[in-house]
Amino acid sequence: MSAAEKEAVEAFRRDVVEPSMTKLVIIDFWAEWCGPCKALAPVLEKVAAAYADKGVVLAKVDTDKNQFIASQFQVRSIPTVYAMFQGQLVADLTQARTEGQLKSTLDQILAQLPVEPGAADADPAADIAPLVQMGEDVLAGGDAERALSIFDQVAEIAPDHAGVAVGRVRALMLLGRDEDAEAAIAALPPEAAKNPDIERARASLALAREAQPVDDLAGLAAEVAANPDDLDARFRLAGGQMATGDRDAAAATLLSIVAADREWNDGAARQQLLKLFEAVGLEDPWVSAQRRKLSAVLFG
Repeated sequence: MSAAEKEAVEAFRRDVVEPSMTKLVIIDFWAEWCGPCKALAPVLEKVAAAYADKGVVLAKVDTDKNQFIASQFQVRSIPTVYAMFQGQLVADLTQARTEGQLKSTLDQILAQLPVEPGAADADPAADIAPLVQMGEDVLAGGDAERALSIFDQVAEIAPDHAGVAVGRVRALMLLGRDEDAEAAIAALPPEAAKNPDIERARASLALAREAQPVDDLAGLAAEVAANPDDLDARFRLAGGQMATGDRDAAAATLLSIVAADREWNDGAARQQLLKLFEAVGLEDPWVSAQRRKLSAVLFG
C-alpha cells in the first residue's frame, strides 16, 4: 500500500471500525458529484440522530478521496450504505431510501445484536459536536440548504446549543433569509444569545442590512477614482464591496475614507470597519492585520 492508502486505512479503522466494537455504524459511501447521495444524506443524518441513544452512529466515506477503502468494500455504485458491528458488515442498507425503511431495518438489526445504547448520562455536547461539525462541513461546501436541514434536525435535540444556532443563522443568511436568521437569534435563551459566535452572527446581519448592493460596482469604482474627494461615493463603494463578500476591498475602501477624513459623517467609515471586525471575529488574524492598518492611519 502507498502512504496515502495506509493513512486512509488508519483513519477508517479509527473512525469506523473501532466505534463499531460497541456501536452500530452506518457507513455511507458517497461523492460530492452524486445527486442521489445528496438526496439520501439528510435522511441518514436524521435517522442516525434519532437512533443515537440506541447506539447508532453515522460514518461518511467520500469515495473520491478514499478509493482504496471503497474498493476493499467492492463499492461499484453510490450511494452504497452498509451497517457494521464489531468490525463486520451486518447489513446492506442501500435499498432503504426512506426514513421509515431505514428505521424498520435498524429496529430489526438492533433486536438481534448486543449494541450498546448511548449512555443516558453522556455528555450532550460530545454527542452533538459531530453533528454540528457535519453541518459546518456541508455549509463550507456551499450547500446551505442541506446544512440548514442538518442544523434544524440537531436543533430538535439541542435547541439551546450555540453552535447549532450559529450554523442555522449562517445557513439562513447564505440562503438570503435574513429575516428568518434574525428571528432565530431573537428566539435564543439569554445565555445562548451572549455567545461570541452569536454576537458575530448579529454583527454580520447588521452589515448585511447596511451593505447596499451596487448594480455597476466597476463603474462606481471608476467614479471614485476620478473623484477621490467624493467620500459619499467611496462609502457606497465599500457597501457594494461588502455586499459581494469582498471584505479585503471593503476594508481598504473604508480605511481610505478614514485616512482622508476620520470625522466624515460622524466617523461612519470607522464605525463600519469596527462592525466588519466584529462580524469576522476579533480574534481572527485578518482582523488583527486590519486593526494595525487602522492604527497606522489614526496614529501614524
